[in-house]
Amino acid sequence: MRGRGRAISVKQEAQRDGRREWSDHYWWSGDGVRLHARIYAGPEGTEAAPPVLCMPGLARNARDFEAVAPFVAQRRKVIVIEFRGRGESAYAKDPMTYVPLTYVQDVVGLLDELEIQRFAVIGTSLGGLVAMLMAASLPGRLVGAVLNDVGPELETAGLERIRDYIGTGGSQPTWIHAARAFAELNGAVYPGHELHDWLRLTKRTHRLTPEGRIVTDYDKQIAAPLRVPNSDGGVDLWPAYQALGDGPMLILRGERSDILSHAAAEKMTTKLPRARLVEVPGVGHAPTLDEPDARAAIDAWAAELPAA
Repeated sequence: MRGRGRAISVKQEAQRDGRREWSDHYWWSGDGVRLHARIYAGPEGTEAAPPVLCMPGLARNARDFEAVAPFVAQRRKVIVIEFRGRGESAYAKDPMTYVPLTYVQDVVGLLDELEIQRFAVIGTSLGGLVAMLMAASLPGRLVGAVLNDVGPELETAGLERIRDYIGTGGSQPTWIHAARAFAELNGAVYPGHELHDWLRLTKRTHRLTPEGRIVTDYDKQIAAPLRVPNSDGGVDLWPAYQALGDGPMLILRGERSDILSHAAAEKMTTKLPRARLVEVPGVGHAPTLDEPDARAAIDAWAAELPAA
């Protein structure tokens, strides 16, 4: 039976014996959507440290952080969010709830349930937008952030590219076929990738159906709000960005990004006292966070987060 505001399942899956590094946590949104997160416990003695929330991009899920989350969890607890309509989170009945303000409400519901007052965020693309909105709506609670290829100013050309492909596409008969199709769509984003890289990314972003077909692992209706004319609303996000405050702030930008311009990223560094820009060479939108430059920058950022 569905409930609201309470955890209904937490499966402890042998976090420390090498089989699985996380536990699964499920909770209910205010409108009755069952949501999922992966929780990496962190080392003993760090229970008082603000945890790091990892929040993925528009068409992504918890597997986007399968490499970086355990890396950060060497320092403190990490919670990897799956937004509604992605991965193990249920699909929403109303597709018009696939919007950032609803995602904020969903994540705040989890924070309230777990009694988390202060936290840091690693947000890729959409996840970074949600982080900025949370900073504005929860003043003083966000203690640091990584914004991965996103900011308060976004490039129209990149947004149109995403609108063109999100929610489209069919199924593929094998993982190799799916990887080649994914590479054809995203070759300009990761020009240095080889087949094994594409297979890794495809297995993060796709799933196997009961019929044995490979499909993208999200509800295609997440594209519905993007089809609404003027769906970006012309909202000024600079106040939300500045609400991130004086905690450690890392701006990651793909060198080839068509979403976050170099000029906008540089401007972001001038608006917050501890903002640092790192450009990840040879990739577009968005860095996978597996890149050595990204990993080193995240490690340095995490070292600056408060211990309690």
